[in-house]
Amino acid sequence: MINFAINEGVDLETCLLGTAISEQQLNDGSALIEPEQEMRLIENLMLALPDIPVLGFRIGLCYNIATFGIWGFSLRTCRTLRDALQVALRFLPLSTAYCEITLFEQDGTFSLRMNPQGIPSHLRQFLLERDMAAGIILVKELSLNEIQSVVAEFIEPTSEDARFIESACAAKPTFQNTYNALSIPSKHLDKPLSTYDATLASMLTEQCSKQLRERQTGGTAEQVRQHILGELGLTASLEDVASALAVSSRTLRRKLDQEKTSFRGVVEEERKQMAFQLLTDSDMKIEELAAHLGYTDTRSFTRAFQRWSDCSPSHYRQTNKQH
Repeated sequence: MINFAINEGVDLETCLLGTAISEQQLNDGSALIEPEQEMRLIENLMLALPDIPVLGFRIGLCYNIATFGIWGFSLRTCRTLRDALQVALRFLPLSTAYCEITLFEQDGTFSLRMNPQGIPSHLRQFLLERDMAAGIILVKELSLNEIQSVVAEFIEPTSEDARFIESACAAKPTFQNTYNALSIPSKHLDKPLSTYDATLASMLTEQCSKQLRERQTGGTAEQVRQHILGELGLTASLEDVASALAVSSRTLRRKLDQEKTSFRGVVEEERKQMAFQLLTDSDMKIEELAAHLGYTDTRSFTRAFQRWSDCSPSHYRQTNKQH
């Protein structure tokens, strides 16, 4: 992002104003830039470059697999594009994505649906554009440019820069949809990738797991996660977990709020990840699965799952177990 801004005539000092990011950190590949710092940097760029249309999209097109370090290289070593996209979501916090991303397949089309609602409203469009553009680059790189055309779908009305987006996607974008998404033909998903390396894939996946654990270790949200995935279970209440952590319910809420999350959010994210895994890897009946995840009835689970993936649990299982 900073390189893009500098090429547009913005000096480094302006880019970093108020971010507390040092030049030393920029040159340190192991340095971790916090989300709040990155968001302040983005605000600086938006203020400094107000006349550049679809700024987030243009910056996202500057990304490539190497930009993402181990996360990006782990995708390149996967067996198929489908496997790569599943690994991408598994370790999504290691990427630059801010949107909530889900995979959806129907009628010969595979989509990466992107929900930016959890992003601060003034940065929502920029980060949606950046995530979508970076997604286009990754899909094309992973397929070694076999996939030339990616359809970009937007909830918003027609953009005045639709032609620019079309040139990047090699396909006409669509607007006023019910969701934001990138879509490609399903026929590309299960073709073997020439860069597949089973040994390297296993090693990089372990490195991604390690990095993810290191980022999460010690935070209150991670402590909550460990308890609800452990002896307390997914049916535990906030009060149950607060007691296990020897803090008041009020203190637990405050600490989670400081980490930009909530007890409900942590529980729902774990339910979501476990639901996808059990539907794909087990033959557990839907009603049993709902009870295992802590839902009082199958209907409540089905509503939640449709909110996550825009399809029913049975449809998701049928679609993903075909492969």
